[in-house]
Amino acid sequence: MTRSELIANIRRKQSFLCVGLDTDLKKIPEHLLEEEDPIFAFNKAIIDATAPYCVAYKPNLAFYEAFGVKGMMAFEKTVKYLKENYPDQFIIADAKRGDIGNTSQMYARTFFGEYDVDALTVAPYMGEDSVTPFIEGHEGKWVILLALTSNKGSFDFQLTEDKQGERLFEKVIRKSQEWGNDENMMYVVGATRGEMFQDIRRVAPNAFLLVPGVGAQGGSLEEVCKYGMIEDCGLLVNSSRAIIYADKTENFAKVAAEKAKEVADQMAKIIHNSQFIINN
Repeated sequence: MTRSELIANIRRKQSFLCVGLDTDLKKIPEHLLEEEDPIFAFNKAIIDATAPYCVAYKPNLAFYEAFGVKGMMAFEKTVKYLKENYPDQFIIADAKRGDIGNTSQMYARTFFGEYDVDALTVAPYMGEDSVTPFIEGHEGKWVILLALTSNKGSFDFQLTEDKQGERLFEKVIRKSQEWGNDENMMYVVGATRGEMFQDIRRVAPNAFLLVPGVGAQGGSLEEVCKYGMIEDCGLLVNSSRAIIYADKTENFAKVAAEKAKEVADQMAKIIHNSQFIINN
C-alpha cells in the first residue's frame, strides 16, 4: 500500500486507528476454545466488528509463534482473510526483525513475499545493512523502525546522549532517512512519550509514526495528536488490549466494535477540529 492510498483511507474513514491483534488463548472468551482454530476465530470476529472504524491491523508475531505451526497458520489465515475481505486495511506484521543482510533478506521474503503484509517492524540496532534488505526490491512495502518506545528499559539506550547532545533515538531516525524515505519508512514512537513527539517531528517532520500505548498503557490520544499530527495526519495510533479484550462473553465482538468506535469518533473530532488538509 502506498502512502497516498493510506492517507486516502484515513481521509475517507476520518480515523487513523490501528487495532492490535495480540491474540492470547488465555484471554479470549472461553467458548472460542471449542473452535478448530480459536485464534483465527477470535481474530475474524474482531476484524469483522472493528473494520469500519480502523485503517490498519497489527498482529504481534509473538502471540502466534508461541503456538508453533498452528499459531503461524492462524496468522497466515488472518492476513489472507484481511486481504480478501478488507483490502483497504493496512496490515502490519509486528515482528521486530533485523539481522545481518542475508538473514534480513530472508525475513523480507517471508513477510513481504510469502505473507504479503504491507509493513514490518524492524529493530535498527545492527544498522544500514540489516535494514535496507527490507526496502530494496519491495515496492509498496514499509519498514517501521523502532525509534522511541514507552517501556522502562528504553532509558537504557534510546535516551542516552552523545557528546553533541544528540540522543540515540534521534540518531536512529536521522541516519535511517539516508536508507529510506517517507514513502517506505515509518517509526515506532510510544504514546506515553507526550511532548517528545515535538523532538521526533524536528528530525522526521513528514514521516508516518506508528504509535502504540493508547488505551491500556495510558497514552493520551490528544497529546499524541497535539505534538505529532502533521498535514496529512502522519499517525497510525494502535490500541490492542483496550479493544480486543474489552469483554470476555459471547458479546466480545460487539463490545470491541463499541470500543473501536469510541476511539474512531475521538479521532474524527480531532481531525474535524484541526486545520490539517486531511479534513479537506
